[in-house]
Amino acid sequence: MKIKLWVIYLFFLMSVTIHSEGNATTFANGADVSWLTQMESSGKKFYDAAGTQTECMALLKSLGMNSIRLRVWVNPSAGWCNAQDVLAKAIRANNLGMRILIDFHYSDTWADPSNQTKPAAWTSLTFANLKIAVATHTTDVLNLLKTNGITPEWVQVGNETSNGMLWQDGKASTSMANYAALTNAGYDAVKAVFPSAKVIVHLNNGYSNSLFRWIFDGLKNNGGKYDVIGLSVYPGWYTTANDWQNCNIACLANMNDMVSRYGKEVMVVECGMSWDSPVACKSFLDDLILKTKSVTGGKGLGVFYWEPECYGGWSGYSLGAFDNSGKPTIALNAFNTQTNVEPVTDTGLKIQWNKRQDKLSFSYPVSNIIVTDLSGKCFVQQKEVSIIDTHLFPKGIYIINVTLKSNSKVYQFKIIRN
Repeated sequence: MKIKLWVIYLFFLMSVTIHSEGNATTFANGADVSWLTQMESSGKKFYDAAGTQTECMALLKSLGMNSIRLRVWVNPSAGWCNAQDVLAKAIRANNLGMRILIDFHYSDTWADPSNQTKPAAWTSLTFANLKIAVATHTTDVLNLLKTNGITPEWVQVGNETSNGMLWQDGKASTSMANYAALTNAGYDAVKAVFPSAKVIVHLNNGYSNSLFRWIFDGLKNNGGKYDVIGLSVYPGWYTTANDWQNCNIACLANMNDMVSRYGKEVMVVECGMSWDSPVACKSFLDDLILKTKSVTGGKGLGVFYWEPECYGGWSGYSLGAFDNSGKPTIALNAFNTQTNVEPVTDTGLKIQWNKRQDKLSFSYPVSNIIVTDLSGKCFVQQKEVSIIDTHLFPKGIYIINVTLKSNSKVYQFKIIRN
């Protein structure tokens, strides 16, 4: 498969005009850390590479994460992941300036392709009242967040609803119309509280185009409403040999098909590999992030790792990205892209890289800029450019030829993204 050319976003210094196609919002480097408060309560601690104890979300932010995903259960028996627990974690993420994705499971426990069990309090409801329960629960949780100054950027209505949710009423293989109606109940409730939040419908097996076409054709044919298509991508489910290369190729093809077929944005909301294969996991993540950024029209919004902070056999889960000492493995370096600028010609012109904004700026006004890869293939040529947004540059090496506006002198720099 031929990967489409990367779109490079260019910003004029004095203008808000964006010379690109697609969404200019910063790519979401995310993690689902819904287990965090429970792990902390059990005594689990987290450490940076130097062995210094560090609050987990702050540690993830230092590794390049800018977004946090949190699951919501309706009435969980132990209390974890209920509305108050979600609020406590959301406040911590918000205080760190991180973006937030809220994931409604619409169950008292795990909701996934094998389990979409109604909350105990909803089991005897008529279908009409079940829709009301979805809307009321969604509204209550989001209003709690809103009252406490939390504004989620994304909200999932259901988790891995690959055969619907709230079985048996909302089972897609039984009644796609019912599934669409429940989805719409959640969608409308989200928009009533947070009109700008993007609503996600999330399926597992992000490489399975037939599954995604079945569900999203079904939603389309039954008036289903959503903004973003969410995917889970686990190479271990693709093949037991963890063939992440072909898994990611199939996932990119599926994402591009979703964009083309339904005109929606896409996001990898879950992914992971075994904690004790950190080199392979980093390669998987490097490639998955690269491919998601390459989605047609800039419609790949981000990649979230599922519960990377898990270690020491926590809850029997082995696909975290921390080692047994509570330190992050090198797998998470995939989220922490670095840019190095090396002058090739004399340094009368300087380029500075702003890590937080992931942008390059020039010390003097320039009249022309040409960006090429090492083969000489031109990515872009623009005039009167003063700032380059680099967050969608794939990892690699680039040559930038810059013409100074005052004297037409050409300077050349090598940009290394790793």
